Amino acid sequence: MSLLELIAAADERALAACGIACLDRCLRQPAEGADPDPLRPLWAGCADGDEWPDRLTEARAALNDMPSGADGTVPAIRKLLGEAPAERTDPRLRAWADACSLLALEVHLGQDATPAAGDDLLRRCREDGPTGAGPLVAGEVRRQIRILEMLAETAGASRAGAGLRQVLEVSTEGQRVLRAATSRRARGRGPT
Repeated sequence: MSLLELIAAADERALAACGIACLDRCLRQPAEGADPDPLRPLWAGCADGDEWPDRLTEARAALNDMPSGADGTVPAIRKLLGEAPAERTDPRLRAWADACSLLALEVHLGQDATPAAGDDLLRRCREDGPTGAGPLVAGEVRRQIRILEMLAETAGASRAGAGLRQVLEVSTEGQRVLRAATSRRARGRGPT
C-alpha cells in the first residue's frame, strides 16, 4: 500500500502515533541535561485515548516554551500541534496526521543532499513510493510506511500500548539520521 493509502486506512491510534512520530522526528532533540522532549507526553495519549486531551495540552505548553530556531521547523510544529484535534475520535485527526506526514517529508527534503522537484516529488512519493527521491526523503517515506504497517499489525491488541515502543524506536532512529544529515550539511557550509 502507498503512504496515502495507509493513512486513509489507519485507525485513530495509528493516526495519532503517526502524526506525533512525524513531528517528533522533525524536532531537534534537547541538549543533554535540558528539559525532555516536549512531545513525549503525547505518546501516552496514543496508548490511552482518554489521556490524549491532557497530554496534548501539556505538549503544546512545553513546545511553546521552546526557542523557535532559525529554520522555521519549531513554528511549523507548533502550528500543527495547535491544529491537532482535542479528541482522538475527531474526524479531523486523519487530515492532521496527513499534514504531519507532509511536514516531515518537507523537512527531510530541505536537508537532502540532492533536493529534487519539491511538491511534485513529495506527492509522487506519497502516492507511488520513494523511487527517484533523495536518500533522506526516500528513507522518511519508508519509515512512515513501516510505522503505519507496524501499527496496523497491532490494531485491536489487548494492550493499548502494543507496538508503540517499536514505533518510538523507529522514529528515534529517524531523528538521529536527520540530525546527522543536518550536521553534515552545516559542516559543509562552513561559517557564515
